Amino acid sequence: MKDTFNREAFIAEFKALRDEMYKKFKRHVSLQDLFSDRWETAKFYNFGKGSSCYNNVLIIGDVSVANDTWIGPNVILDGSGGLSIGSHCSISAGVQIYTHDTVKKSTSLGQDPIEKGATSIGNGVYIGPNTIVQQGVNIGDKAIIGAMSFINKDVPAGKKVFGIPARD
Repeated sequence: MKDTFNREAFIAEFKALRDEMYKKFKRHVSLQDLFSDRWETAKFYNFGKGSSCYNNVLIIGDVSVANDTWIGPNVILDGSGGLSIGSHCSISAGVQIYTHDTVKKSTSLGQDPIEKGATSIGNGVYIGPNTIVQQGVNIGDKAIIGAMSFINKDVPAGKKVFGIPARD
């Protein structure tokens, strides 16, 4: 027996969910985020209790997230070299956190391997929108990273950094 797609029913459901989202939160989200639950997505990936993760987040490899952390839309979490994120963090929209790069592999014409290095984000860290965190970086507890920053070295606990590259 072949299931058939009922376009009209789907559109009606989409509109109902969109209207509910607008009435409840005054926001518009992508179609996939209307049909998914951010807390269920985080739970599926074994992220900590109370954490949420938008459905459109790209999650690769070994990523661990502690409790009560918010991961915004359009984020990349590359755990191919190991990524840990603490509790009570805010990972804003468009943030990219990497644990590998292919620079040497590319420039050696494939002779050198992909480089990997664990990246860690402490507890209570705020990472502003569209920030890029390179592989091997450690960000300490309660650090604040300004929007659109490039983090290519460790950030001590409690520091506020911003810019390209990030400085205090």
